[in-house]
Amino acid sequence: MSRRTAVYVCHCGQNIASAVDVEAVSRAVEGAPGVARVRHYPYLCSRPGQDLIAADLRAGGIDRVVVAACSPRMHEATFRRVLADNGLNPFLLQHVNIREQCAWVHPDRAAATAKARDLVVMGAARVRRHEPLAGGRTPVERRVLVLGGGPAGLAAAETVAAAGLGVVLVEASGRLGGRALDLGRSFPDGGAVGPWLAGRVRAVTADPRIEVLTGASLEILGGSPGRFEATVSTRSGEARRTVGAVVVATGYAPYRPDAPDDGRPELGYGRYPGVVTQEELERQLRTAPPADEAPPGAVAFVQCVGSRDRTAGAQHCSRVCCMVSVRQATELKARHPDTRVEVLYIDLRAYARGAEEAYEAAGRAGVVFRRGSASEVYPKADGLAVRFEDTLLGQPQELRADRVVLACGARPRPDTAAVARTVGLARGPDGFFLEAHPKLRPVDTATSGVFLAGACLGPRTLDEAVTSGRAAAGRAAGLLLRGWLAVDPAVAAIDPDRCSGCGLCQAACPASAVVRLGHRAACAVEATLCQGCGACAAACPSHAVVLRHHRDDQVLAEMEGLGG
Repeated sequence: MSRRTAVYVCHCGQNIASAVDVEAVSRAVEGAPGVARVRHYPYLCSRPGQDLIAADLRAGGIDRVVVAACSPRMHEATFRRVLADNGLNPFLLQHVNIREQCAWVHPDRAAATAKARDLVVMGAARVRRHEPLAGGRTPVERRVLVLGGGPAGLAAAETVAAAGLGVVLVEASGRLGGRALDLGRSFPDGGAVGPWLAGRVRAVTADPRIEVLTGASLEILGGSPGRFEATVSTRSGEARRTVGAVVVATGYAPYRPDAPDDGRPELGYGRYPGVVTQEELERQLRTAPPADEAPPGAVAFVQCVGSRDRTAGAQHCSRVCCMVSVRQATELKARHPDTRVEVLYIDLRAYARGAEEAYEAAGRAGVVFRRGSASEVYPKADGLAVRFEDTLLGQPQELRADRVVLACGARPRPDTAAVARTVGLARGPDGFFLEAHPKLRPVDTATSGVFLAGACLGPRTLDEAVTSGRAAAGRAAGLLLRGWLAVDPAVAAIDPDRCSGCGLCQAACPASAVVRLGHRAACAVEATLCQGCGACAAACPSHAVVLRHHRDDQVLAEMEGLGG
């Protein structure tokens, strides 16, 4: 097998070079079978690094490339583009990870260098078995389904429509706006949310490119990326729409301290009129009090109710509660300077821009912040008492209050599991939907053409929800605007002559990409749905499934390279 392979080893600054002797790895690979050229460079992903590879390809004599660098999830697509732009099929590349799988996990430099050498030699052995692959194109429907009419969903719908694409906006409730309708004011500037939100709703409902379906829910999502078939249940019956992409922005649900299963009855919510939630306090702040109502003498805020609490079934931080309490406490103190306002917190997390300054301003205004964990609220002759542990002193304490405000956390909506099943979404340990990668693909999912936005990913501030809605819309629009969808050729294929039709591959496929052929018992793979995970190939007892670019002979050659 005549193959001429060029090997490029990246220093990744000091990320790799500090733990791996890059020059020693390069020297060791020079004698590997089929290796015609070896180079190392500080940053191969940089423009000069890419130009180095491109120059070698243009010079000729190279028909395979191995890049030893960071994770393929970071830059495999980058180096594939370099090959494609310089006349070489992009699948004649083997990307070897010597950063995350080597330099970052082995403190011993000699051991890390030896492992890196082995990985690169194995990559050179494998790439000799690579074959050119060519993907196809499939036409797309230039319309996006947006699930959820809150701030993130509205932002996504507006952004998609502004790009010239159609939108089907599905909202489960009877009105647009989501939970932002109950916010009152934003944080930290205290601006009124209502007028801004009303403007967004007017813009969406007035746009002829946006179809709004309220009181509706997605029942079935079939088809494939670029051409999903959605069945939506509406008040007037079923509606079927063909869309090219889906943005899920279904939001969150607030924790209920009086919930029968995981509530906090010891905090007195629902039993004592003076115990309210943040949302209820917000409505009170926005409503003029009766003229004869005296201001409260003392108000206590209790943080992390239903968050960071195993007994309440949630260990995650709800992120926004602290900042809302800071704003509400500051507003209460400004309205009633003689009212004693205290905030009981576990850890005060005021992370947004301007939030730390607002927290410090609240303290200067007279709001008292006490590090403590509340255990009980009960009535006394002069009002309510909050029993808590002062976690700085390590002692039980008690404070009196006329009103107790519970900062209730954010939870996944009750329909989250149903939406996950319908759309094919993964969920994290906290129950919220899970993105493909929190940094590299923060609004993508494992399913091509399906994106996430807003608080369905976890608690978000208003501006974060809007930003993620626009980001998801940008990803969806980028997929559809060119009018076609590239089909990745590195997917599974089934030999119909060997397939017995047992259906094990169909059961194993997480992307629902395996279908039965109508005229016979054999199965086939829908390439536009396949994610190339290989679960079907592993499940097939008759070895009828082949995962392109990960064939048995390619993997075995890689393993034999280690032995050599």
